[in-house]
Amino acid sequence: MIRTAITKNGKVKGLPADDPRVTVFRGIPFAAPPVGDNRWRAPQPCEDWDGVRNCYEFGPVSMQDQPGVGDDIYCREFHVDPDIPVSEDCLYLNIWTGAKSTDEKLSVLVWIYGGAFQWGYTAEMEFNGERLARHGVIVVSIAYRLGVFGFLSHPELTDADPQHPTNFGLLDQKAGLEWVYENIASFGGDPDNITLAGQSAGGASVAFALADRETSGMIKKASVFSGFIRNPFLSDDIIQPKPLRTAEENGKEFIGYIGCDSVEEARNKDAITIRGAYAEYAKTHPRFVPCIDGAYITEDSYKLILAGKTSDMPMFIGYTKDEFIDKLPTSADKNDIKIRADIREKGGIRYFNVVENSVKEVAYAHMSNNRKSPLYVYRFAPPIPGYDDPGDFHSCDLWFFFETIQKCWRPYNGKHYDLSRRMCDYWTNFIKNGDPNGMGYDGNELPEWKKCENLSQGYQEMIFE
Repeated sequence: MIRTAITKNGKVKGLPADDPRVTVFRGIPFAAPPVGDNRWRAPQPCEDWDGVRNCYEFGPVSMQDQPGVGDDIYCREFHVDPDIPVSEDCLYLNIWTGAKSTDEKLSVLVWIYGGAFQWGYTAEMEFNGERLARHGVIVVSIAYRLGVFGFLSHPELTDADPQHPTNFGLLDQKAGLEWVYENIASFGGDPDNITLAGQSAGGASVAFALADRETSGMIKKASVFSGFIRNPFLSDDIIQPKPLRTAEENGKEFIGYIGCDSVEEARNKDAITIRGAYAEYAKTHPRFVPCIDGAYITEDSYKLILAGKTSDMPMFIGYTKDEFIDKLPTSADKNDIKIRADIREKGGIRYFNVVENSVKEVAYAHMSNNRKSPLYVYRFAPPIPGYDDPGDFHSCDLWFFFETIQKCWRPYNGKHYDLSRRMCDYWTNFIKNGDPNGMGYDGNELPEWKKCENLSQGYQEMIFE
């Protein structure tokens, strides 16, 4: 088993996972700590180290509201540890590998977590990569800066570095991907067979990456889980990127809000103070999220995907049945917007699933644009147990794709475990070959998953229930 590996910055040592045939390396630095002068700056190169670095623990959580405080559905589901360390020094990645030697060239999954670009971290239970690694793929999860630390825009920042004016969190992701491309062979991986994947804001991040020529050049396949979120009747402040100038005005207001006259002065404030101020600021102002900076993001990536102008590669996308349900405006029938999601009606009011509609828009655009690479779409709709009767809520499919539902508190039964194994089978097949079809882990042929290929054959989706 590969327990130690040589990276471009030095030697690292991992530990046996629960299954000793898998090694897990936690907390490998891929960039310099984004603190001090590096706050609100593109990620800088990581310093080399001597000797062997023990990579046994996850790096600190990116600066955000303290996880695990509260009793909302996501605190109950994923953010269970109120004492997990949170720090500005957060640019670390984790690797699960079952390779026995460096020449195996295993397929690689690079995972980006979600959380509205404000929350989330690689140490969440559902992102444990061990089960995927047992299927013969290498899993890498990358941390990145969030909220005001990851996406502050300000004229001073633009003047100082017009090539990297903002979107530091997305640049962190790119730096992590570059690290993987350059180093993963030392862990038994194939740098020429990388799948970039993410959920929610992580899925939106994948879409941004597909629109960037340098980033998309390092990946061969993409998976977007509930990452296409676009209500055709609204202008969303989080998912739909705003112009740089609009974001800069918000940044100027925030810098004044915390009592500073310049970005440089704000760099001297401690991170906890800024975090607290941002939490209050966000109650009455827009949050800091990706914007069209003219450098990394030049256009709305969702619109580019619909136009068929992003890199053409195999894609694996989908949604959960009950996420982001919104009212259908009474004027919907009087405009040219076509709703592709199933319409639900209750009490005389019509509703639709915003993510479902967005995913189906991508699927129909894919077929209309005659894209050469295959597109596979899923709908996640099994009964989700629990006293809170949550339905198929946003993110609940992650336990299944990572095959980590044994870590969840919900009373899942045998059918759920069988479904999870099948979903993990499909995903690992896609990571390896760009096609989810083929043999499952048990050696049996999986039920056929038809791709969205052309309009004459119509829309196709795999229903997990």
